[in-house]
Amino acid sequence: MTGAWETVIGLEVHAQLLTATKAFCGCAAAVGGAPNSRCCPVCLGLPGALPVLNRQAVELTLRVGLATGCRIAPVSVMARKHYFYPDLPKGYQISQYARPLCEEGALTVDGRRVRLKRIHLEEDAGKSVHGAGGTRVDLNRCGVPLAEIVTEPDLRSPAEAHATLRALRQLLVYLGVCDGNMEEGSLRCDANLSLRRPGSTALGVKTELKNLNSFRGVEAALRFEAERQAALLEAGERVRPETLLWDAAAREARPMRGKEDAEDYRYVPDPDLPPVRVDPAWLDAVRASLPELPAARAARFVALGLTPYDAGVLTADPALADTFEAVLGAGAPLAAATSWVSGELLRHANERGLAPADFPVPPAGLADLLKRVEAGELSNSAAKTVFARMVDEGGDAAAWIRRLDLGLVSDEDALAARVAAIVAANPSELARYRAGESKLFGWFVGQLMADSKGKADPRLASRLVRERLDAGADGD
Repeated sequence: MTGAWETVIGLEVHAQLLTATKAFCGCAAAVGGAPNSRCCPVCLGLPGALPVLNRQAVELTLRVGLATGCRIAPVSVMARKHYFYPDLPKGYQISQYARPLCEEGALTVDGRRVRLKRIHLEEDAGKSVHGAGGTRVDLNRCGVPLAEIVTEPDLRSPAEAHATLRALRQLLVYLGVCDGNMEEGSLRCDANLSLRRPGSTALGVKTELKNLNSFRGVEAALRFEAERQAALLEAGERVRPETLLWDAAAREARPMRGKEDAEDYRYVPDPDLPPVRVDPAWLDAVRASLPELPAARAARFVALGLTPYDAGVLTADPALADTFEAVLGAGAPLAAATSWVSGELLRHANERGLAPADFPVPPAGLADLLKRVEAGELSNSAAKTVFARMVDEGGDAAAWIRRLDLGLVSDEDALAARVAAIVAANPSELARYRAGESKLFGWFVGQLMADSKGKADPRLASRLVRERLDAGADGD
């Protein structure tokens, strides 16, 4: 809600598909390369060049459709979408319109059902590169396959749009369909927004926001546009249907062009491409290849004993969830594995800019460290020191424990003598403890840990301190 207005939002998400080659030719689809080095007559739409549809691009789009419960069209049609951009050399984009591959699905986000209007396959355009020397065009991206996922206008706040985009990215990564890298442009989002009075079922005049390349950017842009439209409507002015370009640095949206309707694109079936036919056997094979999806994996983790929050953190990235399961499989205790994978491991990965899949400490190595903590060989704080060395320099836990001399002191007679000495050296604190200041118990344990340079077995230390403090005057 924005004051007296209800916000209505729909998303159009473009996911670059993880195919080796482009949608209609054999050129590499990977990001990068020298400008205009990954192009051919088909990418450029040169006369006489004929496109051939990439079967894997169709399969990846089907994976998204099946995972979101879409109705899959047995026959869909590739169409030409006509518009002019300097980086669209053909003057049209091969896409789908009247007969898309997938329709009428849904995504569950924080317990809410967000309807998906359609998921269709299309090709990407090139890229205009602006610089001091002017604008140049790089056509390497021309023809890279995209799945366009269009939601119904079911979202009612910028925060809901943010959450929906996050959930969709998570699903795409789990499915192996897209790497989800918004900074590199392999996942891009356009958002449509309109306002209406609460209780109204009619849709207001919508605007489209482009150039949204981060989750925070999506939320910030939508918040800006909702406030802009509300100010116009409150002043008695009209909202113009237009496309706006979000400027993340200035944190404002500026008009780019008038908003197009479908008629403006002059869609026609592409005469060079036959209809896409998905027979039941092919669809069954794609369905059988689907992995365990995020919601199901999170539910399974909760069944193991994790909180819903911890399960959500660990399943946010499939590689992180894989690591957690591998650490558990190598024998680490559940509580320790949960805490360390979602805490220390993720912190070190974020600080070093590492993806969980590229983390240098193998799951078995972390499990070995956690089992040593469980067995009382070293303290949790010492384990963090050892883990940091394993991350930065390699090696295993046993070697670093020996090298850093971090093994716990578990000699009960030696520790008991240290406890006796500490208690004897602090008679006033002992008297206050026995007078009822129970918090001094922790102070005495801290003194022992400091005296042992953190190497006293914490459980043994606590027991010996408690016994000494509670022994009475005759035990001093």
